[in-house]
Amino acid sequence: MGNLMDTIKGRKSVRSYDGTQISDEHRKDIEDYIGTVSNPFGIPVEFVLLDAKEHGLSSPVLTGEQLYVAGKVEKKPYADVAFGYSFEELVLHAWTLGIGTVWIGGTMKRELFEKAAGLKEGQMMPCVSPLGYPAAKRSLKEAMMRKGIGADSRMPGEKLFFDGTWGQPYSADAETAELLEMVRWAPSAVNKQPWRIIVRDGMFHFYEKKDRGYVNDATGDLQKIDVGIALCHFVMGANERGLSAEVSVSDPGIEIPEDAEYIASVKIA
Repeated sequence: MGNLMDTIKGRKSVRSYDGTQISDEHRKDIEDYIGTVSNPFGIPVEFVLLDAKEHGLSSPVLTGEQLYVAGKVEKKPYADVAFGYSFEELVLHAWTLGIGTVWIGGTMKRELFEKAAGLKEGQMMPCVSPLGYPAAKRSLKEAMMRKGIGADSRMPGEKLFFDGTWGQPYSADAETAELLEMVRWAPSAVNKQPWRIIVRDGMFHFYEKKDRGYVNDATGDLQKIDVGIALCHFVMGANERGLSAEVSVSDPGIEIPEDAEYIASVKIA
């Protein structure tokens, strides 16, 4: 994949496409890569490529898209976190090929996408994404959307990463600081950045800082998906550096605010 930090910071959500299909070579690459995608929770995420014209698929926030990828997962504990982790693996790989993506969870005719993707009872399809080459220039609508959510900015690390207890800013060494920077630049629904990490006894404990309105039956908890994305960045970054990253889900029992929830812990070595 090349340098992961460059991929993470270089990748932008793309809503304006050039109107062409991705090449046969790139499509085969994507199809092959899909077969390798996994997550630390052992929950399979199934990806389906959908031709926009064949299935009559579109989104009012997109222009020029010809192909979509939908992700399906069985409804079960940690399904949303696993989905976010796996989908982000695919999104980052696509970007290394020059293929743009954007997470779409609500601005679409969901019933058409679910039918096209063959969604079954007991499954959910939290998000889809177009797969295509970015247009030479963003549409005015896209430019306004990015400005409205502050898409090119992120919260400072002291508000996201804590030392031992919630709210105590964490001072990282150089290697850890880069991993946390990868987390900081993770994409999230309307750029809410709902992940928090408490570092204690050599463990990195991931939490969801909840906002209202991000949970429903069709998508699961969108902010848990976001934490899955952040976790993906952290683990992939550690692996790129030759480190092992062991993910567990044993709550350390650290005191946290009422609007926060423990998600997972990572030990790197």
